[in-house]
Amino acid sequence: MNALHFFFGVCGNATALFLFLSPTVTFKRIIKSRSTEQFSGIPYVMTLLNCLLSAWYGLPFVSPNNILVSTINGTGAAIEIIYVFIYLIYAPRKEKFKIGGLFAFVITIFSAVVLVSLLAFEGHSRKLFCGLAATIFSIIMYASPLSIMRMVIKTKSVEYMPFLLSLFVFLCGTSWFIYGLLGRDPFVAVPNGFGCGLGTMQLILYFIYYDKKKKGTNKTTVDPAMDMEMGFEKPRQHHPQSQLKQSDINTHISSNGQV
Repeated sequence: MNALHFFFGVCGNATALFLFLSPTVTFKRIIKSRSTEQFSGIPYVMTLLNCLLSAWYGLPFVSPNNILVSTINGTGAAIEIIYVFIYLIYAPRKEKFKIGGLFAFVITIFSAVVLVSLLAFEGHSRKLFCGLAATIFSIIMYASPLSIMRMVIKTKSVEYMPFLLSLFVFLCGTSWFIYGLLGRDPFVAVPNGFGCGLGTMQLILYFIYYDKKKKGTNKTTVDPAMDMEMGFEKPRQHHPQSQLKQSDINTHISSNGQV
């Protein structure tokens, strides 16, 4: 592994870790209020699946010279499991069954991929199988913020697409894209190239609509902590321009730390 390849892998680890830790503001609020309120647990469970598959793909006996992919996604998986467990503790009974069932489904899918890759494949074919599985879910996770971008254009407001999120999505996607190119690994380069492009589009949208947000007459008050956690809560109904779908907002953050 050459120095440049390693450098971009370390940069990717650092930026992805920032994105993985962003929801801590949400969970401090959940623990303090002892309620999940209107927050959705689905993004955390689906991000967990993506992290598990990517961490498995990066292991030396699956994909040589990709250990940095495993380190950050293994860390991300551990963080997401903590989020899911906290959510299950404080969620209403109906939501507990829903998220608990989805969590069991995710573990089943991951276990199946692991067993099939170990028992049915070896060498390059194992890398191909695991890489395809990880790439598919990475692209799905990266694509989820498209709904937020569409809402930014519709409302001409970047209230629910904070600058720091967009910046780190761009930096994370770019770092891993270059890492994949240097390592000649399409399973790392392709999904993160897609993420780099989406991060660029988010930054462009932010600078287009930022002044309009400042000069707008229909101002809303946003908690700075909520701004850092990328608008995880369903917007209050008395702000007409801010009536986003809960699932759109909830997927905005968890999908962006993916490698």
